[in-house]
Amino acid sequence: MMYADRKPIKKTAYVMPDVALPTGGKWITEARKSALASASEYGMPQKRDEYWKYTDPTTLTSDTPTPAAIFDADEISLFDNVDRVKLFFVDGIFNADMSDALDLAGVEIETLETAGSADILWVSSLYGTLERNAQRPVPRPLAALNTATATQGTVIRATGKGAKPISLIYLHEDENSDATIHHTIKLEKGADLTILENGPAAARFNKVMEVEVADNASFHHVRAQGRDHERRAVTHIFARLGTASSFKSFTLTVNGVLTRNEAIIEFTGDNAHATVAGACAGDGDFHHDDTVFITHDGVNCESRQVYKKVLRNGAVGVFQGKILVKPDAQKTDGYQISQGLLLDDNSTFQAKPELEIYADDVACSHGSTVGALDDTALFYLTSRGIPHKEAQDMLTLAFLGEAIDEIEDDTLADDIRARLERWMARRHG
Repeated sequence: MMYADRKPIKKTAYVMPDVALPTGGKWITEARKSALASASEYGMPQKRDEYWKYTDPTTLTSDTPTPAAIFDADEISLFDNVDRVKLFFVDGIFNADMSDALDLAGVEIETLETAGSADILWVSSLYGTLERNAQRPVPRPLAALNTATATQGTVIRATGKGAKPISLIYLHEDENSDATIHHTIKLEKGADLTILENGPAAARFNKVMEVEVADNASFHHVRAQGRDHERRAVTHIFARLGTASSFKSFTLTVNGVLTRNEAIIEFTGDNAHATVAGACAGDGDFHHDDTVFITHDGVNCESRQVYKKVLRNGAVGVFQGKILVKPDAQKTDGYQISQGLLLDDNSTFQAKPELEIYADDVACSHGSTVGALDDTALFYLTSRGIPHKEAQDMLTLAFLGEAIDEIEDDTLADDIRARLERWMARRHG
């Protein structure tokens, strides 16, 4: 059976709860109804599902969120060295008083709430489209539920180079908050846009970002997921790439009881490039899942998946990455690496790399390793007077460095490294 004929397995054991759709204009109401039908068709994810067997989704699908304590966080100081336009969401609600003026970024920005009641052609044609297309062959009902119920988020359209990066800052103030945010982003031909994200967001967070990158356009995305440890989150990034376009996304995660990040990218034009990378550092009651699905349907395209996870005190890391190369996607270059660094015997790293190739002129590779710190390197550093904990930190940062190096902007990369250093210092008391 060829890839085009595959259908997801329909599940009947789970009954969707009653969901009241938000009010809005005609186009968004139709999109929400379609998305809800999709979510209802497959039901919410369950532990026995193939792409959820390493992660228990129960707390992500329960009727009410598990309360999450709020910690004094330093999230707002992140990216302070960057001249950016700051947009604040407090427990998932856009706060205009805290935010900068929307026109400072040099691109078109509206809130989803405003756009949903307006007749904006590009928004109505894109909202929910990439999410809907990605429901096959693997159903993603939490993303569909987001499209159906989200009232908060942004719609952003860039027709040239953005004057400043757009910084989306998610603040958590209510221990019982349940936030759903949907961002819709369109880069026209030749446009260039940078999106930054940081903050814990809510006790439970469901976020979708749909990004259409037209021919010769470039999209840059860097995010740091918030410090409040008891939070739970599921996020999806859906991207569609045109000819000679570029998409780069990096995620840093250093806390969170449960985090599931999905990236679903489709090449529809030739000579395009996409990178998705992540650095994760977990301690104790920590479960972090990166699930990636990249489809090559253009000639001479390159994709990179680079994921590094440092785990200790029973923390769990998961990586599921797939590269699908369609028959006409000749000269595809697909690279995938996932590595786990275990700092004790109680932590776990689970990896499921996959390649599915229907073209014959390709260069695709994947690798996955798990291990401990290099004793020889550790001895070398300590024998030269470096304290043991500091030596461990140096080696840990070096291990995560390959993923951080995927960030194109050196200033942003330095901010991420500094955040990791602060995280390790806190762990030492």
